[in-house]
Amino acid sequence: MGEDAAHRAEMEATGAELPTADLQRAIAQGELDVLFQPQVAFETGAIVGVEALARWEHSLLGAIGAEQLFASAERAGLGPALSAHVQTLALARAAAWPRPLDGLRLSVNVTAGDLSRDDFASVFLTRATDNGFPVARMTIEITETGLIASLEQAAAQLASLRAAGCRVAIDDFGTGYSSLAYLKALPLDYLKIDRALTQDIAGSPRDRVIVRGVIGIARGLGLTVIAEGVETAEQRDLLAAEGCDLYQGFLCAEAVDTAALARLVEERSCAV
Repeated sequence: MGEDAAHRAEMEATGAELPTADLQRAIAQGELDVLFQPQVAFETGAIVGVEALARWEHSLLGAIGAEQLFASAERAGLGPALSAHVQTLALARAAAWPRPLDGLRLSVNVTAGDLSRDDFASVFLTRATDNGFPVARMTIEITETGLIASLEQAAAQLASLRAAGCRVAIDDFGTGYSSLAYLKALPLDYLKIDRALTQDIAGSPRDRVIVRGVIGIARGLGLTVIAEGVETAEQRDLLAAEGCDLYQGFLCAEAVDTAALARLVEERSCAV
């Protein structure tokens, strides 16, 4: 057990890949799970949506999160298979939500590879219809798993999704591959500020200026702003003062299963 823990810690520290054969088996045999992290409105404190996040309980390495899963899958050539599997699972789980969760928006992640396919929008919409989740309550989050090769191609796919009723978010803005070019070229509804910026907002005047600037750009483009990685009341209050709309992070909850999500929604609804 000690060796397994050490191996896992080493993989996390070095960004090492997960075994390809293990990933293939996990996808084929349905070993992956999907949890939901709440998105909270600053104005009311109510949970208004969730982001679906993949999880894998590896027999030796323990819990593996979405970031490491997708990074390893992309390098192993399994990105499209993993993306499709997680999207389908998230839609199926959300379609079976109990009544207290009926009004929530569901955010699912799509990759640069997804958006490079000519048929992605039609395939995704068929997937949503087959699983019975309302397209009008869906948000597509563009993750930073890789650089979008053709912004024109991606824009066309996203425009088709928006025409069908989906909303679109740019994820992890401020780090990685996300750039001002994405804001210029892609049809968007939400901008999500990366946790690397929000977590330092209380202690770094420079970070606060940057966050203020990002929110200002989003406002000018008519976008709703979501702050990721909010862990303290101080961070929440500063982001609210800067005009942020929604937040997600451990201050409200980590990613949880459906039963825990229903309890959180009920508790916050009563509090409001």
